[in-house]
Amino acid sequence: MHRDLYINGQWTDTGVHDEILDPYTGAVVGTVPIGGAEHVDAAITAAAAAFESTRRHSGFRRRALCRAIAEGIRARATELAELICAEAGKPIAFARGEVARAASTFTLAAEELSRFGGEVIPVDIEEAFEGYECVMRRFPVGPISAIAPFNFPLNLVAHKVAPALAVGSSVVLKPAPQAPLTALALAEIVDAAGALPGQFNVVHCMPVDAERLATDDRPAMLSFTGSARVGWHLRSVAGRKRVTLELGGNAGAIVDADAEMEWAVRRTVLGSFAFAGQICISVQRLLVHDAVYAEFRDRFVDATKALEVGDPRDPSTIAGPVIDDGAAERIVAWVDEARAAGASVLTGGTREGRLVQPTVIEDAAPELKVSCEEVFGPVVVLDRFADFDEALSRVNASEYGLQAAVFSNDARRIRRAFETLEVGGVIVNDYPMVRVDNFPYGGVKASGRGREGVRYAMEEMTEPRVLVSRG
Repeated sequence: MHRDLYINGQWTDTGVHDEILDPYTGAVVGTVPIGGAEHVDAAITAAAAAFESTRRHSGFRRRALCRAIAEGIRARATELAELICAEAGKPIAFARGEVARAASTFTLAAEELSRFGGEVIPVDIEEAFEGYECVMRRFPVGPISAIAPFNFPLNLVAHKVAPALAVGSSVVLKPAPQAPLTALALAEIVDAAGALPGQFNVVHCMPVDAERLATDDRPAMLSFTGSARVGWHLRSVAGRKRVTLELGGNAGAIVDADAEMEWAVRRTVLGSFAFAGQICISVQRLLVHDAVYAEFRDRFVDATKALEVGDPRDPSTIAGPVIDDGAAERIVAWVDEARAAGASVLTGGTREGRLVQPTVIEDAAPELKVSCEEVFGPVVVLDRFADFDEALSRVNASEYGLQAAVFSNDARRIRRAFETLEVGGVIVNDYPMVRVDNFPYGGVKASGRGREGVRYAMEEMTEPRVLVSRG
């Protein structure tokens, strides 16, 4: 498979190609041209020119485009799922779910246009302004720069592109270096749906050239999903550009004494090891009440050992490969560091190539990398607590704050968790990996700034403008 870059409505081959490898087999999935600074510049120029037209498109036209893209995704669902499985190593069952979500994301953007746009504000509340009217409308801020990660190469792209197209913006996308083919397949769908030349551009390029998406003044906003290190660096060089960051996490899950044991075990095991833990809201720290800790630990370890690990093309596989050899080496090194420091590895901790066995660690000190950094792999740290407020404090004792989970049937404790936990979202009686594409999603502290979720991203990508008139 070969796909060219998509710039200004044209397919562009630079003559220098990257091979995209299957993380499980090591085979070449396809090739993609490597863009240079000139290609990034051409894409930005095209997006800026297109924006002069798209900013004036009617809601009808924008909604029709989003609907057509959603239908295009659904029509190619099998192909897209197999492509995600091949280039990202995502188990096929989860890849199919991602494709369905991406179609839903564009559908949500289309539907949001029936109610998004502005309001009438009563300003005749003071005597001096009797007879005045105020109308607020939201206008697109300008072209959008977008940088996306490998773990959701379609739906996290959709969360940047769908809101942008819905509000009348144009987009320059740098897809994940490990998984650009899916984004270029989306470009084919967007092109077939009738997008203007330059309305959507996809450039696979080196990081040094991608940085122009942050430093060039023409894009009015950067939407970035990826590592905290890169995200905060890009914000520091972005000048006055609006920046939203969806970064990493090391999500905590609290299992209280009254939690439904079987359900909590089943969901936290899946939430820890689905897609080999390569989800920024997968469970990494699991705090269990003293009264049920021993039983929970034994059941959790047994369920972990029973997981299907291996070929992502097998529909029963839960944990496939991690993305590359470097990731596998780092994850196992962190586990070895914990073991050397006195932690117990209850299961896992080994690798065969890029397959890292689901790993459960007990008694890991809070300063160890497996406890305080983002592992982004199939590793979970088990710990116990005696007091619920203590557990909340320990979840908060992290530089990250994306999402957290609480398994409890005590309404007062749930309310206290919601008011206390320093995260973007608190999930009750399910894993912290819960995300529905219409709610506001994002983190605090090192986990980012701003929110995704279609309507909330549309708000980030627009600015309010008021028209005040005297009758």
